[in-house]
Amino acid sequence: MPTWLAVTAGLAVLLAGGQAFVHGSTGVARQLGLSPLLIGLTLVGFGTSLPELVTSVQAARVGAPGIAVGNVVGSNIANLLLIGGLAAVVTPIAVARTALWRDGGVMLAASLACAGVLATGVVTRWMGALLVLALVAYLIAAYRHERRAGPTAAHDAAADLPAARAIPHRLLAGVALAALGLAGVVAGADLLVTGAVAVARGAGLSEAAIGLTLVALGTSLPELAVSTIAAARGHTDVAVGNILGSNTFNLLGILGVTGAIAPIAVPASVARLDVWLMLGVSALFLALAASRAGVARWEGALLLLAYGGYLGVLIGVRG
Repeated sequence: MPTWLAVTAGLAVLLAGGQAFVHGSTGVARQLGLSPLLIGLTLVGFGTSLPELVTSVQAARVGAPGIAVGNVVGSNIANLLLIGGLAAVVTPIAVARTALWRDGGVMLAASLACAGVLATGVVTRWMGALLVLALVAYLIAAYRHERRAGPTAAHDAAADLPAARAIPHRLLAGVALAALGLAGVVAGADLLVTGAVAVARGAGLSEAAIGLTLVALGTSLPELAVSTIAAARGHTDVAVGNILGSNTFNLLGILGVTGAIAPIAVPASVARLDVWLMLGVSALFLALAASRAGVARWEGALLLLAYGGYLGVLIGVRG
């Protein structure tokens, strides 16, 4: 199979599998009587980040650490600049301060922690395990907090997830669909990583550059769909919550699980520049969102331009 066809096919199967997994697993959760709150806190964040998770694990497994780490860091940068910028252009973003300080603060803390981990040059198994434990603690704390506050944002997030609209009426149908989706994600990730490595070598690009651009953009499409739809409907809290939650899950869950499975050597260029850029972009986005006016349309346009410039530097200078 031609290289670019493998990348395209892998990405298509990966995203379709992710949609099917969330569709089926959400149906199972509803059939089992789980609350919309719990579904929103777990399946929305996990489902939209599943492509990144399986892709990074597969990349680490086949010895492509640049793609594994670049996918996580690049996805977070894309979530903030591309998806956050596009959501603000669609509808100016106004966010409740309490949720912003809580979820934004956790994302910033996770970014700092992961910057420290990546600066060591390798993500070891015990580092990965600690990151996963931190994610579990965050989910438990968020669930308890939202349970006291009532089913608001998490319920809306579950409702705005495109794949969660048509819920299977039977438990077995949901289980089968979720299993089929998971198989699709695994198969798609294998094709995508194999093709991306071949593209990088054939074009003279580094694996890190491919992970930060092509792979990160492709696996961020679920977050793009969820946040854009939520913003178009005026649910800017949901749009921003999805971005912040996804970034936290990427750093603690994806990097953690991948490192726990197989230690990851961190590309020097990513540790030297991209991680710190991710930190700076995270702080900038939170500062804009915390301002009295929120993220205005013109600020969203600037975020989009900044992302275009970042991609240009990656491909033109650092490839």
